[in-house]
Amino acid sequence: MNATIVPSRLDALTARCRREVDEGRLPGFQLAVGFEGEIVHFESYGTARDEHRFHTYSAVKPTVSLTVLELAAEGLLDLDAPVASVLPPFGENGKADITLSQVLLHAGGFPSAPIERDAAVRSERLERYASWYTNWEPGTRFEYHPMQAHWVLGDMIEEVTGRNYADVIEERVMTPAGQPRWLAIPEDAQDGIVDAIDVGKPIDPAEYERLFGSPMPQTVVTNEGLRALNEPLVRALGHPGGGGITSASSLAGWYQAILHDDGEILRPEVKKDALRTVRQTHPDPLGIPAQRTHAFTLAGDDGKHAGRGHGHASSPWTFGHGGAKGQIAWADPATGISLGFMTNGLDLNDVAVGRRSIAISSKAGALTTKE
Repeated sequence: MNATIVPSRLDALTARCRREVDEGRLPGFQLAVGFEGEIVHFESYGTARDEHRFHTYSAVKPTVSLTVLELAAEGLLDLDAPVASVLPPFGENGKADITLSQVLLHAGGFPSAPIERDAAVRSERLERYASWYTNWEPGTRFEYHPMQAHWVLGDMIEEVTGRNYADVIEERVMTPAGQPRWLAIPEDAQDGIVDAIDVGKPIDPAEYERLFGSPMPQTVVTNEGLRALNEPLVRALGHPGGGGITSASSLAGWYQAILHDDGEILRPEVKKDALRTVRQTHPDPLGIPAQRTHAFTLAGDDGKHAGRGHGHASSPWTFGHGGAKGQIAWADPATGISLGFMTNGLDLNDVAVGRRSIAISSKAGALTTKE
């Protein structure tokens, strides 16, 4: 039996997305749906235009992780070896035993380690790594490392290849997937990149605690920090943990390419590890088991799909990784659907962001039927 997209369900998905603009919650968005190796729906709405590109934020992370996994499969990196065996400064301050695998799984224990302007110069990054310390025993928890881990991964890529990490990522997992470069966009190639802007109002901390039964968590990912990525120099640098820039069409297209890859992009053992082998199950701050592979978050079969960013209708093997403030990116092997949703609206209400993402992903997950 073949799966097909039900037109009325696609209409419902687009209508749900448009409500965000029509009711004043977002300035605009791009929506892309991939199916059977192609982009079958793409639209720009509100202030968004087809030629625009948006910040992916953390949705770029899997491209970095997959590159690391490919280099490990070639023997240039060892997932079980200490990071310090490749980057000796990292081992200072009690971090000598943190492994590459733990960094990939957000289990390294340094989720709030500082790195700001010194990120622009590699020698200064290495110096900064030496000063970092752990907040908890590596390997014993899951705590999202929004910026720190992927700078380390980028420098490991550079160390073993002798080349700029963004160039290696483009060569390894972007060009073979038929997609353009997402990281380190030169200043003379930044036309059409849309500045991120604040929208909405922050949720009251008391309301958050009433809804979730726990205090609102603190995060180093602030709107101010995300707006800093609007700067041309920062876009050109290419923050490996959140500095991706692309369209929703390219996002959904990349996931289609990974979904249908038969060895042209990833080695079979790398694809299996990245899409099927769950290695991180410690709970997040809301008590939801992480269900992470070395590269993606999987929906899982425990009824907590929505809490992992995949909506209510996703199959257990749906894989993806969203970005701050509601950038959505995933693919579902059961239906063949991939989704890309991009906006430049930095909603100050993170609960509203979560609800929006769940609603959109749920409708996208239910797009197909069997003939």
